[in-house]
Amino acid sequence: MYVVSESERRTTRTPAGVMSGLAGPSQGSAEVSTWRVELGAGKSTPVHIIDREQVWMPLLGVFEVEVDGRVERVGAGQAVILAAGAVRQLRAVGGGPAEALVAMTVGGRAMMPGSEGKISLPWAE
Repeated sequence: MYVVSESERRTTRTPAGVMSGLAGPSQGSAEVSTWRVELGAGKSTPVHIIDREQVWMPLLGVFEVEVDGRVERVGAGQAVILAAGAVRQLRAVGGGPAEALVAMTVGGRAMMPGSEGKISLPWAE
């Protein structure tokens, strides 16, 4: 058994939000990566693609999730499953911040639409 706590060393801050790594290969998990995402009020992720399926489980606030042109709103008590390879963007709506737990299989990488280069996700490693 491993008990993992958030730490500043495994936290990434961007202009839109904060990703705090929990489970991942560097924390003893061989198959699943998990992290907590906080988006500031009105902030959004960049439009991007992840090469693994992800499950987002909102804890606080409301996320507007756009995937391949389709838009849904999700909040606490719901989960949204984002298919591998889908073009996506998530934003905090409703006037406040939004927070979620995210899970995916180990090894996921991000890409920008139209780009061949893959970007590692340090909070998921």
